[in-house]
Amino acid sequence: MMLRAVIRRASTRGGGSSASGLGKSLQSSRVAASTQSFHSLSATQTLVPRGTDARSFHHRSCPGDVVEAVVPHMGESITDGTLANFLKKPGDRVEADEAIAQIETDKVTIDIASPASGVIQEFLVKEGDTVEPGNKVAIISTSADAVSHVAPSEKVAEKPAAKPSPPTEAPKVESTKVAEKPKAPSPPPPTKQSAKEPQLPPKDRERRVPMTRLRKRVATRLKDSQNTFALLTTFNEVDMTNLMKLRSQYKDAFFEKHGVKLGLMSGFIKAAVSALQAQPVVNAVIDGDDIIYRDYVDISIAVGTSKGLVVPVIRGADQMNCADIEKTINSLAKKANEGAISIDEMAGGSFTVSNGGVYGSLISTPIINPPQSAILGMHSIVQRPMVVGGSVVPRPMMYVALTYDHRLIDGREAVYFLRRIKDVVEDPQRLLLDI
Repeated sequence: MMLRAVIRRASTRGGGSSASGLGKSLQSSRVAASTQSFHSLSATQTLVPRGTDARSFHHRSCPGDVVEAVVPHMGESITDGTLANFLKKPGDRVEADEAIAQIETDKVTIDIASPASGVIQEFLVKEGDTVEPGNKVAIISTSADAVSHVAPSEKVAEKPAAKPSPPTEAPKVESTKVAEKPKAPSPPPPTKQSAKEPQLPPKDRERRVPMTRLRKRVATRLKDSQNTFALLTTFNEVDMTNLMKLRSQYKDAFFEKHGVKLGLMSGFIKAAVSALQAQPVVNAVIDGDDIIYRDYVDISIAVGTSKGLVVPVIRGADQMNCADIEKTINSLAKKANEGAISIDEMAGGSFTVSNGGVYGSLISTPIINPPQSAILGMHSIVQRPMVVGGSVVPRPMMYVALTYDHRLIDGREAVYFLRRIKDVVEDPQRLLLDI
């Protein structure tokens, strides 16, 4: 009441402007008081929750206890691969650098290794997916509690299975229903086909399997070779008597000194080196409008594996002796069969030797391995009657074949090349005398 009287007197004396000023002053006082109360309340409320939230957030964050396994670099000429299979399962314990999966490429099989010790939490890709270098494959937990998190779940899953529920008799109603169930209609009798109609094989006895990347790569390269090169094959036969006699005479001393068995491949590799040096055009290759002559001899050897054909390279074969060649062949063949051969060990090569005789092949026409210009095919050794000194005698004979690119190599050079192979194998002493 007193406030209203004061306002009334003030308005009477000073007009509306004074009353308005006093009202604004009172309103400002109320806002200030409200603001002060809000700040004091906020300060009181934010003091406790901040400490609680900070402790809770620190407990949840575990930096550094998870690592990711990624696809490694697979080589300069390989951009992607197919994830062939997983070697581990989610929940398995792995050690650092232990293989957890395998990638199949056009040339080799590559392992994906775990970057650290821990437990596999999950795989991010599936078998058969195409992956590239740097793609994430798996998440691995490196924390000490990772095993304890996985083990209880497995135990819980195993407990119900350990106590099978007791068998209960089926209610009579169920048996009645089963008895009343109508029989399935019998299939219609097969229609008789006329004698002229072809008998197609049943589809249920066929299997469709996707090609591996290595098999697709081999198929592509062989077809490209046929489409690109002017392929021509020339043949000859080799009497293996002297080379086999040399091997039989010195195989024990050779093994005792060098620790490797003396085979026939080293004799043919040495003969191929001599023939390539005598006919350098066979060691050359066409590149556009030019011919590249190679002044080195890197001989590829074809090795058949369960996954496909691979062609590792004997580098500097012209600088090796028979012992070095045999050791290199054994090492490369072992790696190829184990799937551990690297891309660098298969890159390059100026000439290829393929020994189909180990599988019993009598004669064949091998296909050139690009970007080479020729390939030598060896075959099985068979006792055949031969005329020697006017008499017919049995001799261990082998057919050899040279497939070459007729765009670059003429028939004369090809025949001379194969003739040099024949001369050196039949008389290995020519290498000692260089004749």
